[in-house]
Amino acid sequence: MKSTTQTIPEHTSLPRHIAIIMDGNGRWAKKRFMPRVLGHKKGLDRLFEMVDYCHQIGIRNLTVFAFSTENWRRPEEEVSFLMGLFMKMLQEKVRGMHQKNYRLKVIGYRHRLSTQVRELVEETEQLTANNTGITFTIAVDYGGRQDLLQAVNQLLQTGVKEVTEDNLREYIALGNEPEVDLLIRTGGESRISNFMLWQLAYSEFYFTDTLWPDFTDKHLDEAIQSFQLRERRFGRTGEQLPPEEQRPD
Repeated sequence: MKSTTQTIPEHTSLPRHIAIIMDGNGRWAKKRFMPRVLGHKKGLDRLFEMVDYCHQIGIRNLTVFAFSTENWRRPEEEVSFLMGLFMKMLQEKVRGMHQKNYRLKVIGYRHRLSTQVRELVEETEQLTANNTGITFTIAVDYGGRQDLLQAVNQLLQTGVKEVTEDNLREYIALGNEPEVDLLIRTGGESRISNFMLWQLAYSEFYFTDTLWPDFTDKHLDEAIQSFQLRERRFGRTGEQLPPEEQRPD
């Protein structure tokens, strides 16, 4: 059920970029004696509600981990269902999101996706490229280590003599977007599972036992409120921070 009131304090700053590891779809289905794939379908429905809510409250970037490079090890039937679900999402949801002024991006190893899916991804990104609402990014066949390796190799191919943060950032996935302020992982696990290693360098982490299909707008409010109570020093002492950035008493 969606929350009917916004509980986030208006006087505190929102994270610019939220990333979510959407864990627990399969366990959600198993608890209900349903096939795992139906948990993934329920999780996708929850995702689009979450995108709308993030846009509503003013989040500028939302990135979700939909399918990792390691997920190819899952049963073939489940992998096939997930890829079909992703393609169906691109076919049925993109026009509506475009009308809402959302910008959609996909990161990951596209060459392992089917030709039809790759074409749909490219059409989606081109269609929404100039939109100015929330930037919604889906990580599919994505791994943080692979992202870094690919970026280094692409940079070296340019003939550069020295790798720096600035020139490497140009080749990192979402390198031109704000770095992740808040990482949320549902489902009870407390690890990042090779997700966005570069982009999470200074992120605040929020772990919850709530399974992804049950993660409501209210749960997101609670995660954001937890973020807002943290003092983000980026290597400085608390005393060095300006008053508006210091942790509330």
